[in-house]
Amino acid sequence: MSILDITVVSVAQPTFQTEFAASPAQVAWTMTGYTLALAAVIPLTGWAADRFGTKRLYMLAVALFTAGSVLCAAASSIEMLTLFRVLQGLGGGMLMPLGMTIMTRAAGPERIGRVMAVLGVPMLLGPIFGPILGGWLIDIASWHWIFLINLPIGIVALVYAALVLEKDSPTPSETFDFVGMVLLSPGLALFLYGVSSIPEAGTVWDTKVLTTAVIGLALVVVFVLRNLFRAPEHPLIDLHLFRHRALTVAVIAMSLFAIAFFGASLLFPSYFLQVRGETTLQAGLLLAPQGLGAMLTMPVAGVLTDKIGPGKIVLAGITTIVIGMAMFTQVAIDPSQVALTASGVDISEPSYLYLLGALFIMGLGMGGTMMPIMTSALQTLKDAEIARGSTLMNITQQVAASIGTALFSVLLTNGFNDSEAIGALRGAAETGQQPDPAIIPQAFADLSAAFGEVFVVATVLVAVCLVPALFLPRKRPAETSEMSQPAAMMH
Repeated sequence: MSILDITVVSVAQPTFQTEFAASPAQVAWTMTGYTLALAAVIPLTGWAADRFGTKRLYMLAVALFTAGSVLCAAASSIEMLTLFRVLQGLGGGMLMPLGMTIMTRAAGPERIGRVMAVLGVPMLLGPIFGPILGGWLIDIASWHWIFLINLPIGIVALVYAALVLEKDSPTPSETFDFVGMVLLSPGLALFLYGVSSIPEAGTVWDTKVLTTAVIGLALVVVFVLRNLFRAPEHPLIDLHLFRHRALTVAVIAMSLFAIAFFGASLLFPSYFLQVRGETTLQAGLLLAPQGLGAMLTMPVAGVLTDKIGPGKIVLAGITTIVIGMAMFTQVAIDPSQVALTASGVDISEPSYLYLLGALFIMGLGMGGTMMPIMTSALQTLKDAEIARGSTLMNITQQVAASIGTALFSVLLTNGFNDSEAIGALRGAAETGQQPDPAIIPQAFADLSAAFGEVFVVATVLVAVCLVPALFLPRKRPAETSEMSQPAAMMH
């Protein structure tokens, strides 16, 4: 539910503008507010899980998210909708790290790869099928249903959690790191707000971007320095977890991968919408091969990770993604390949078979990349460290994905701005005039070239992920721990 809602609402942005007579900037807060609430609450999850127990907190998170969904459907103004989206985000932010903690503890280190493969399905498929679900619900019913659909799912989740999750045995003695919360939660929210404002501003040097991002980053740096040199007894995020080599390497690998892959993920639907002229629903359906590829390899990758360790699996996964992404670098076309027809613009190259094949190949790689990296981070942690470890990984993923999205948005926008033909086409659209037919082929050629150049950057960034992947464990956790025992005894 929480992952779907990030992308489902993106489809409804034009509908919100019409319904609430709001500007695009006002409507964008329905997405930004949710993301900021998500980022602000994730750091609290590790402490709260230890203090109150995972079952109670999970049920509270589901209840908050479901209540926020119903209130969103009842909103009568854009301000109310934004406020209720924040409430949704507070619940949604806790769901992922909590779900990961519950499942990791239940599985134990020797089965964590298989469990992560199951958990990875909604993480990878949510962004792909969110636009399809959102577009379909708005088409057949109304925008209210993109939120109301969460009510029956939330009720089922609450009842099922009450029945099957083990009774909590929390540790009430843990003190709350209040200073850490005051530094980290606003710090992350401000930093992500600054970063997510970059595409709208068009530059990193915009005052709003710099002010909020720098203040946010300063708060995070103070939090880190305080934890390293004047560590509280029970820190909000335990930075001493980085003593685990596998976790440190996994955090670096996850950061690079999330910047490259989640940032590039926004390019695929944009290409189909802007260059190939597809509707939102069609663009969503065209991304389905990516999800199918991931579904095929993810269960296999989970089993193999438990047997031979995550290192070899992640190397194979990233290499496969690089191949698929490199295929998208060939989307640039000549003006001669753009045909003007009665129904609009027709572009036949590259063929849809080629593009869908590239997406399927990328999906195969995705299934063997993200969750094995998560497995590598968590499988060497002790039971008491798992809640803090999964929280740390979720923060890493959230921040890196936001940086990637902003980076690729700016690169693409700058590519568009360099083209006079695209500028002329946009100018005609804004004034309601008919564009000069002579500039249309050149404009679409420039559009495709801009996408091709950004896909080159994406391919290089994904390839860079191979470096930390080389240092991921290449043995199953039992072997690793057996090998370390003699060394520990000697020490």
